[in-house]
Amino acid sequence: MKLVRLVRIGWIIARYRLDTLVPVERLPAIVRMVMVISPLKLIPKGDKSRGERLRLALESLGPIFIKFGQMLSTRRDLLPPDIAVELKRLQDQVPPFPNDVARATVEQELGASIDECFAEFSADPLASASIAQVHPARLHTGEQVVVKVIRPGIDQIMRSDIQLLYTFARLLLLLWPDGKRLRPVEVVRDYESTLFDELDLMKEAANTSQLKRNFQHSPLLYVPTIYWSMSRKRVMVQERIEGIPVAETEALVAAGIDLKKLAERGVEIFFTQVFRDNFFHADMHPGNIFVSTEHPHDPQYIAIDCGIVGSLTREDQDYLARNILAFFHQDYYEVAMLHIESGWVGEGTRANEFAAAIRAVCEPILEKPLKDISFGQVLMGLFQTAQRFHMEVQPQLVLLQKTLLNIEGLGRQLHPELDLWHTAKPFLEEWMKERAGPKGFWKELKKQAPDLAQRLPGLPVLAHQALSRIESERKQRLQQATALDNIQRELKHTRQGTRQLRLGLILVAIALGWQPLLSWADHQPWGVLAAAALGVVLLAWR
Repeated sequence: MKLVRLVRIGWIIARYRLDTLVPVERLPAIVRMVMVISPLKLIPKGDKSRGERLRLALESLGPIFIKFGQMLSTRRDLLPPDIAVELKRLQDQVPPFPNDVARATVEQELGASIDECFAEFSADPLASASIAQVHPARLHTGEQVVVKVIRPGIDQIMRSDIQLLYTFARLLLLLWPDGKRLRPVEVVRDYESTLFDELDLMKEAANTSQLKRNFQHSPLLYVPTIYWSMSRKRVMVQERIEGIPVAETEALVAAGIDLKKLAERGVEIFFTQVFRDNFFHADMHPGNIFVSTEHPHDPQYIAIDCGIVGSLTREDQDYLARNILAFFHQDYYEVAMLHIESGWVGEGTRANEFAAAIRAVCEPILEKPLKDISFGQVLMGLFQTAQRFHMEVQPQLVLLQKTLLNIEGLGRQLHPELDLWHTAKPFLEEWMKERAGPKGFWKELKKQAPDLAQRLPGLPVLAHQALSRIESERKQRLQQATALDNIQRELKHTRQGTRQLRLGLILVAIALGWQPLLSWADHQPWGVLAAAALGVVLLAWR
């Protein structure tokens, strides 16, 4: 199966001449030799542009590759314009699957006909993405909704591609000395879990409800309502929203949206999700983000498609916040110490050397507007620096890094002058103050209060049991010490008895052999002296 899939991937690369997108001069020598003798050059490129060929190839390769293209589409600053425009179509313009298949899936999941479930159901999808497509509909009660339907057979394709990713990850471990530090198998495993969560729309519905609850009545973000009675694993019904796609900058300007405030609120939403709620939307490409036109000068985001969400442990939250604040304050030694304390870099790393390496990468980019900073380039620079210190990839942070790159791409489109440092720094400082200060202590105390109240009545019993156990252990140690003393006395008596026994045996031997010994001593006096000396040694030996 893997071989068949590899052959198909090779055929698609050849069909769309993706080799022409790679700068041959930057490839390793052996790869350049293969490219020179490759028969790919005999295949015509056709009249399609390079961006269109790349988009069609990713669509043909399946959902995992489409998602990769979606992520690239958010980084227009790193792509040529013609490629960026084409990849943008992957966000919601993937070729749809047939309407009769969508209707059959809905009826099968809901256990009723389309007419029984909806007053209206559009045959034409409103949007079509890599894993699902969305149809507009109206309920019998009058509410306008959208119906999200999972693509048929998508799970088998994804499983096949994930197995290929595992194969590539293991090859990376075998062929590249730094492969172990990248932890590719763990990264693929995390990616696998994330992708397959998207195939269960009940999980997406639950994520959507949680995100809506976190931003209830917030002017920053609106999340549509889920209709739980009509949602299943492969079908989800939710409120239909009205807004302008965030990537359509000209439409936002025409609607009078304050783009500077909108960009700043995007950063605030990200840090609020990561640090206040510890629950963040991790698929924030422009196809999933809209802007409400209700209050142009007080703009509000609208988020959909919560299939991929992320969260961090309390320790990772603290380390991440302290790292970012240390970057803001240009305290590179603190950054180095935090990496060492967290175990993210190799054992024996010297903090001052690591700090100097980080300073060389970060110092040139601080205190600049966002338009002059590429976080992609910064991350690459830090990554190359970290190689010297055997820093390992942290799989739990991969989603966060991807989301941060999406936020940067979004900010660049809306307001290139946005200063991410200035926007995020006050928020993080306030969060750390609340986390570590009296407010945080009181909040944690209130959180633990029910558990403490439940345990409080049993504390005297627990204390008595602990004291009894300590007393029992003390008596046991005393008994063991007494027994050890007895054993030592017995051993001493045994050694004395053994000595006395040896002495007695020697005396008996001398008594029995006295006469022969005298007779023998007349002829061998030196032998008698040697025997006497040996006897003295035996008497002295214990």
